[in-house]
Amino acid sequence: MAKRTASAKKQARSGVRRAARNRGVRSEVKTRVVKARRSMSESPVASSERAAITLDAVRALDRAAAKGILHRKNAARRKGRLMRQLAKLGGAPAPAPAPAKGRRKASPPPEPAAPPPAKKGRK
Repeated sequence: MAKRTASAKKQARSGVRRAARNRGVRSEVKTRVVKARRSMSESPVASSERAAITLDAVRALDRAAAKGILHRKNAARRKGRLMRQLAKLGGAPAPAPAPAKGRRKASPPPEPAAPPPAKKGRK
């Protein structure tokens, strides 16, 4: 069915713009992931450089997931595969601590307040 209403036409135009923008981000992610995989398999690369290339790919995946271009679980799966491959080669950087989910530990109760100063005036 043809797009007839003005709002539908506008939505189609904005969809084309969004698709073009998303295509660029997706292409960048794929490029960085391929570079990371190649650094692990083919060329003799220093382990620190290999870890840096992999971290760039992970950052690109995180950015794409945050923008909604990739599904967050898709990005997590790809990151896991990259990190597992890096760990197998023995060049894995120290993992960052995961952010705490759910309730946080209760903080200690606040100190009791000092008594208010005595009022000046008649005794």
